[in-house]
Amino acid sequence: MFEYAPAPESRDVVDIRPSYGLFIDGEFVDGTGKPFKTVNPASEEVLAEVATASPDDVDRAVRAARKAFGGWSALPGAERAKYLFRIARIIQERSRELAVLESLDNGKPIRESRDVDLPLVAAHFFYYAGWADKLGYAGYGPDPRPLGVAGQVIPWNFPLLMLAWKIAPALACGNTVVLKPAETTPLTALLFAEICGQAGLPPGVVNIVTGAGETGAAVVNHPDVDKVAFTGSTEVGRQIARAVAGSGKKATLELGGKAANIVFEDAALDQAVEGIVNGIFFNQGHVCCAGSRLLVQESIGAELLDALKRRLGTLRLGDPLDKNTDIGAINSAAQLAKIRELSDLGEAEGAERWSPSCALPDKGFWFPPTIFTGVAQSHRIAREEVFGPVLSVLTFRTPAEAVEKANNTPFGLSAGVWTEKGSRILWMASKLRAGVVWANTFNRFDPTSPFGGYKESGYGREGGRHGLEAYLDV
Repeated sequence: MFEYAPAPESRDVVDIRPSYGLFIDGEFVDGTGKPFKTVNPASEEVLAEVATASPDDVDRAVRAARKAFGGWSALPGAERAKYLFRIARIIQERSRELAVLESLDNGKPIRESRDVDLPLVAAHFFYYAGWADKLGYAGYGPDPRPLGVAGQVIPWNFPLLMLAWKIAPALACGNTVVLKPAETTPLTALLFAEICGQAGLPPGVVNIVTGAGETGAAVVNHPDVDKVAFTGSTEVGRQIARAVAGSGKKATLELGGKAANIVFEDAALDQAVEGIVNGIFFNQGHVCCAGSRLLVQESIGAELLDALKRRLGTLRLGDPLDKNTDIGAINSAAQLAKIRELSDLGEAEGAERWSPSCALPDKGFWFPPTIFTGVAQSHRIAREEVFGPVLSVLTFRTPAEAVEKANNTPFGLSAGVWTEKGSRILWMASKLRAGVVWANTFNRFDPTSPFGGYKESGYGREGGRHGLEAYLDV
C-alpha cells in the first residue's frame, strides 16, 4: 500500500462554543435538565457541554411550534419554498464548516461528510422546496393539509442527513417541528438552528431540544404532537409504536437492518468487491441499511474472498479529519463495546474471524474492518444488527437459495444484487422482502427516491414524493 502524507482538514473553519443551549422559538435558551458533554470519538476530547431538555423544556418547544403552526401553514407553498431554498443555499455555502463539525462530533471520515452527507443534505432541502407549491399534484388529493406539530427523533450515524430527511418534507408540507438529535452528536443540529435564523425562518417553525432517551420520550409522548418520526433501533421503535398506538398520532419508523448483499458468479468481480466494501465499511458500518451479510455464489466464493481481503488491506484507518482516511472512529464507547461483544460471540459460535493488519490509535474508539467466514444462518452475527464494520459471509448455490437466505431475517430494509443478467436482477428484486434493492451498486441515495423497510425495519417511507404523505392529512 502506498504511504500517503497526512492531509488533514483544518479545524479552524469551525467555531465550537464551550456550551450550547436549546433552540426554542427562534432563540437559544437554557435547559433545565442536567447538561451533558459531547466528545470527539477519535480522541475522547470533550468538544462542548450541551443542555438537556426536561419535559418542561419540551413542552415549551411544542407550545412554540404550535403557536408558529398557524402562520407557517397559512403561507402559500411558494413562500415556504423560498425559506427551504434559502436554507439549502446556506448549507452549501457553509458545507465545509458543517462537514468538519460532523466528522469531529461523529467520527466519520471527512471525505464522507464532505462528499456524501453534505451534498445530500442540501439536495433534500432543494428537492422538497420544489414540492412546497405542488402538493395538490402529489397524488394525495387536490388540497392536502399539514398535520400540525411534528416530533422528530434522529440517530447519531448520519446526524445532519437524518435531520434533512425529516425537517425538509415537514416544512414543505406546512408543519412545524420539534427535533431531538442523538445525545452523542448534537452539534450539527445546533449549527443548523443557527442556519434557520440566518435564513430568516419564523420563530417556532423549527425547535431543537437536546438530551438523551428521556428527552426523546418526552417529545414522542407529548399530547400536542401530531406526528412522530423516528430513525433508530428496532427496540426503541417498538416502544414508540406502543406509545403512539391509539393516540391518533401519525408515525413513521425507520429501524434496524441486516441487509443481504448477493453476488452471483457472473458478476463483475472487482466492481462487486468495491460494492461490498462500500456496503459495510462506509461510515464504519454505522448504517441501518449496511450490507452486513454477504451472500456469494459458492463457485466464486474463494476467488471473491481473496479479492476482498486484498482490498481491505488497502483501507486506511485513522484521523477522521485526514482526507486519506477510509475508516474513522466508532461513534461511542457504548457502541464499541457492543461491536466487540457480538464479534467475540461470532468466534465463540464457530465462525472464523479475519481483519487486515491494522494499527489502532491509542486514544479514541476504534475497531478494524472485520470479516467472518464459516457463518451459519443461526449465528447471532448473521441475525443481529452489529452496526459496525463487521461482515458475515455465507454462500449459496441457486438463486432460490439466495432469496431464501436473504429473506431469513426479521429485518427488511435493503438488499443488493450483483449480476450481469437484467432478468435475474428483476426476478430477485420481486422476491426479496426489502424496501430498497440496489442493482450492481450499494448505499446509493437520492432525495427523489423513497426509502423505508418491512417487518422489524419499520414502516412508512422517507424521500421522494412518498415522503410527503407522512406529513400530510390524507
